[in-house]
Amino acid sequence: MSRISVFSAPFLLGFDSFEERIDRLARSADGYPPYNIERTATEDGAERFVISIAVAGFAEGELEVMTEDNQLSVRGKQKDEPGREFLHRGIAARQFQRTFLLADGMIVKDATLSHGMLVIALERPRTPKLARRIDIRSL
Repeated sequence: MSRISVFSAPFLLGFDSFEERIDRLARSADGYPPYNIERTATEDGAERFVISIAVAGFAEGELEVMTEDNQLSVRGKQKDEPGREFLHRGIAARQFQRTFLLADGMIVKDATLSHGMLVIALERPRTPKLARRIDIRSL
């Protein structure tokens, strides 16, 4: 049985790539590392989002924050130090990738690492609603 997509409706034009992105996000949705997302407004009416990701044990050089194709990706990979011998290893040194789908117009403003928290600030500037009359031509 084939799956029917919400995005295949005839009045949703140009949304084909959204289904692919949503499927990709659903496959990568595990619980590590934990994160928070906060929403606030700026003084000029823009929306501001702050993503806080718990990345204790990761150094700045072991983390990567990238945006591509309306998608924010955060990757972490700890380096193994060959000379260390653990009698007990209760803190996992595992890699991760956390992905967030961004709406059109979202801007990543900043990323900071402090006390084991990676904080990424995003903003969606307020855009005026535009209406435009399309002239009809006769052929």
